[in-house]
Amino acid sequence: MFLPTDQDPRENGPQPSGERSTLAEFLRRQRETLKLKCAGLDAEQLARRAVEPSTLSLLGLVRHLAEVERIWFRRCLAGQDVPSLYRSAEAPDGDFDGATPDAAAVAEAWKAWHAEVAFADHFIATAPDLEITGPDPNKDGRISLREILIHMVEEYARHNGHADLLRERIDGRIGM
Repeated sequence: MFLPTDQDPRENGPQPSGERSTLAEFLRRQRETLKLKCAGLDAEQLARRAVEPSTLSLLGLVRHLAEVERIWFRRCLAGQDVPSLYRSAEAPDGDFDGATPDAAAVAEAWKAWHAEVAFADHFIATAPDLEITGPDPNKDGRISLREILIHMVEEYARHNGHADLLRERIDGRIGM
């Protein structure tokens, strides 16, 4: 285990009752896993690339997941016309490419991630139901809050697998 069970923030969350709280709790646990995998590392370690030519890094994952939260909850569901945090037409992989070993870049990435998570959590808690929809940016049609929550759990779980390998390569630390 990465942490003893009695110290693991993923184990001490609310007991879900119902579909919305169950999905929100699974997402919270995945977010906590990302934070744990990044905990205790300096800017150089967080920005360390996996294997050349990959641009994958823990810092890149934090930036990427902030961007993903923003796309689905602010843009898609809330209908906000907000710019991308890190991507552009000229830099479609800016979330990973711009993950530099700089303390200010790390602080900014975590600030953005926390802001997007807070927005999403508020949106999830106050949405009238899981059937509300927004335009699906990946295809014609609409996508529901329920589908986005399931997608977000999958998105974090997949990237937390990457984070496991990145963290092990940095300092040998393994575990869930």
